[in-house]
Amino acid sequence: MEELTKAEERVMMIFWQIRKAFVKDIIAQIHEDPKPPYTTISSVVRILANKGYLKYKVYGKTYEYYPAITRFAYTKYKLNRILTGHFDNSPSELVSFLVKEEKLNDEEIQKIKDIINKIK
Repeated sequence: MEELTKAEERVMMIFWQIRKAFVKDIIAQIHEDPKPPYTTISSVVRILANKGYLKYKVYGKTYEYYPAITRFAYTKYKLNRILTGHFDNSPSELVSFLVKEEKLNDEEIQKIKDIINKIK
């Protein structure tokens, strides 16, 4: 799996939400003004297909795209890269960072403890 750029990831988030779409449907889901040009989004979508993140069906000259991988699979990949690249592949270092640096409140800390206790 290849890491995505911010623009690619943003487009994939839309695909994971709406499941399948034409390029015009992706543009309709982007809530910024001005909206990016059709050609820009079309290029990003083609790159995502070339990277293996999207599959498509062809209807004449029109392509309908849909995710080839799940959001969960990508999230797992990204988290693994963060874990190995920044925390010496140590989940406890990651959790320690979250607890210390993200200033988790008591409720969030308790949720983490509950998750750990359920796994035991």
